[in-house]
Amino acid sequence: MTNLEPITMKDIAKEFGVSVATVSRALNNSSRISAERREAIQAYAREHNFYPNVIGEQLRHARVKSTRMLGVILPQLPHYYFSTILAGIEEEAYTRGYQVVIATSNEQYEREVKICDAFYRNKVCGVIVSQAKNTLVYDHFQRLIDNNIPLVFYDRICTGVNASRVVVDDYMGAFAAVSHLVETGCRRIAYYGSPLTLEISKNRYNGYKDALLKQKMELAPEIVTICDNRSDAEVITPKILLDKNRPDAFFCVNDDTAIGVLYTAKRMGFRVPEDISICGFTNGERAIACDPMLTTVEQRGKRVGEEAANILINKVERLSPLEQVEKRVVRTKLIIRGTTR
Repeated sequence: MTNLEPITMKDIAKEFGVSVATVSRALNNSSRISAERREAIQAYAREHNFYPNVIGEQLRHARVKSTRMLGVILPQLPHYYFSTILAGIEEEAYTRGYQVVIATSNEQYEREVKICDAFYRNKVCGVIVSQAKNTLVYDHFQRLIDNNIPLVFYDRICTGVNASRVVVDDYMGAFAAVSHLVETGCRRIAYYGSPLTLEISKNRYNGYKDALLKQKMELAPEIVTICDNRSDAEVITPKILLDKNRPDAFFCVNDDTAIGVLYTAKRMGFRVPEDISICGFTNGERAIACDPMLTTVEQRGKRVGEEAANILINKVERLSPLEQVEKRVVRTKLIIRGTTR
């Protein structure tokens, strides 16, 4: 290639053996790229008279290019996991020259629909969303896609819409946690989970079930309960623990629910973990603020947010095809603390 020929970010990426997204970050002075690599890429771009195709970009993205705003929908705001995901989204967006508009559905389908409509009217570049618990109709998501607005799901994905998504390996996280409970001597393990209408709930329940089946242990439906918050756990757990055939362990869909079980068991005079083992799923700040500290599955929310924003911005900038569906999985890790033997 001569210096008279036009050069693209793809050409630069090929020259350095990196992704187009890395070139984009380097040209935008992202701190995620080493200073040496940034300087080399920027120098190469200058030497080859590279300039973004502003006119072409404006023609392709006329309705969104002026805002450089990404819409983010959270199911809940005061929630450690969602706040770490948001931190990852904002970090990636900032390094690539975008701002974030945040809205909370408060687990309400109707509110979620209104937020999607507002994002469309206000011309956001794209939307990152974790659906509300009671969302069973997905027309509002499909309308965004039909209007060429990139959409990426995180955590709670929508299987009824063909869109990109970033999730943690919920199944393996649950499988590892329950396997640990079995290996440490637990023989009757209760499950507290979210409604099985959610894909993450299905995956965590299947991980729980398969871990028991692998160990040739009984799957007891009477100790599989829809319970995914602390207040409900404190109401439901006493009856379960007073049963003559009580569980000797609980696997809970999140840390708050697990802490509700922990508080209740201790209040009723049970020793943790000698009498009752407990495992959560999140590894939030509360997991190390309780006594004993909580064994839990770490979800790496910040990484989930970074991946979701990366997919979205690549689609906004047409670094990846708008119609291409990307599925990324962030690995979990079991963190063993004092609530298990």
